[in-house]
Amino acid sequence: MSAERLGRHHATGGNEDGSASAGRRCRLRSRESGPTESWCWIDTQAALQRMVRGVSTRDYAGVIDSARESFGIRRSSVSRAFIEASRTEVEELMTCRFDGVHFPAIFIDGVEYADSTMVVALGLTEDGQKRILGFREGASENAEVCKSLIDDLCERGLCREQATLLVLDGSKALRKAVLAAWGRYAIIQRCQLHKKRNIQAHVPDRHWDEIRRRLNDAYNETDYGRALKILKNTAALLDRISPDAAASLREGMEETLTLIRLGVPRELLVHLASTNIIESALSTSRKVARNVKRWRTGDMRRRWCAAGLLVAQSKFRRVKGHKLMKRFVEILDRTVDVKQSLAKTA
Repeated sequence: MSAERLGRHHATGGNEDGSASAGRRCRLRSRESGPTESWCWIDTQAALQRMVRGVSTRDYAGVIDSARESFGIRRSSVSRAFIEASRTEVEELMTCRFDGVHFPAIFIDGVEYADSTMVVALGLTEDGQKRILGFREGASENAEVCKSLIDDLCERGLCREQATLLVLDGSKALRKAVLAAWGRYAIIQRCQLHKKRNIQAHVPDRHWDEIRRRLNDAYNETDYGRALKILKNTAALLDRISPDAAASLREGMEETLTLIRLGVPRELLVHLASTNIIESALSTSRKVARNVKRWRTGDMRRRWCAAGLLVAQSKFRRVKGHKLMKRFVEILDRTVDVKQSLAKTA
């Protein structure tokens, strides 16, 4: 097909079957005659998919599916197509509704992303499916950012009147925000991985292997009393090694053992004891954005983060032990009923 005919074919922005397609027009170039007055159509979704797979705007012309020998594509045209498509992705992610969907477990974590902080929420459904709920960008994991994210999720239909395990990274602002939103229905599990990292930051290297062994022994326990005793003894040991590490361990100590106290099956506990699911999703998002050399102001970080999170979500699998989710929900409901009974008798 000649450059002129190709230009006429795509000028309307339609598919071969006559239906409309979302795309962006760019000026067509002929190798013999240079720029022409015809236009070609860039599929914005195709641009988005290729760029999140690591194809830069500079290399996009090398992987275009059709007629790449007949015309050139400017980097600016592909960038505009990506911006258009990724803004749509952000809009869909940030406006989807949760009416009628029960998330027995919700993970919330603030992770560094492109010199900023992304507070990400991820839900686990009753059948063990993982789902990105939303995220907020902020300079830090402060109370306003956390509250804004949670308020938005609730406005979009997230239920706050069912027992919910909230797996948090240890941020005081985040803990305050979820307690204000879920109240007596909130059951908090502090991330064990974050706790280990916080303690390690204060412990000399020569002592860390012993401290890590003790922490692992506690977190692998099935009896809450024994696990708590191990942690208390470890804190006493840390008093002589590093008082700051001891204080870090004691802060929220019982909440790192919530799942053990509730008797959650081990097959699920390993997935629910940390926010590793979110960190893994953000790792995928960073990989998607690895070709970005300069972060501009505006919504650039949000667009790239959303595109990466959706790539991660497309690879999610149900958690191992998902057949035990019904039992897990029953444990949560029973725990809330006990809390309510104690509150009435107090």
